[in-house]
Amino acid sequence: MSRAAVGSVALVLVLGACGSGVLVDAYPREDGTQELCDMLLADLPAEVAGNDRREVAQDVPAAAWGEVPIILRCGVERPEELTASSRCDMVADVGWFEEETADGRVFTTIGRDAYVSVEVPGQVQPAADVLVDLADSVVKHVPQDQPCV
Repeated sequence: MSRAAVGSVALVLVLGACGSGVLVDAYPREDGTQELCDMLLADLPAEVAGNDRREVAQDVPAAAWGEVPIILRCGVERPEELTASSRCDMVADVGWFEEETADGRVFTTIGRDAYVSVEVPGQVQPAADVLVDLADSVVKHVPQDQPCV
């Protein structure tokens, strides 16, 4: 299943969730990322692009902000569509690979010790505000292996 399809499925699950916590689907994780992800998740901002942080309903390495949630996942697998010739957008010293979804966009870090993905719903504009708000935490806790070129 493509990353865009996974994002769409995740959003449907989130929108169908009951209760106060955001339901984030479990996802395959890269080995050796748990400690790094724990540190990142503990140091994320309380607000992203004007949206308050929300509780995640289950025990997955993820964070969420907003009513139609922005969802960050840490330690995700490399996106299938990411190749050596893929575009890399630098936002606040973090390189991102962008994918369109039916409901918005998924951004995944490039050139870091772990892949971090961020689902941004279409109604959150500009999407770059989300990436700017998350950049300090990513830079601090997910070391850069190779710069975005």
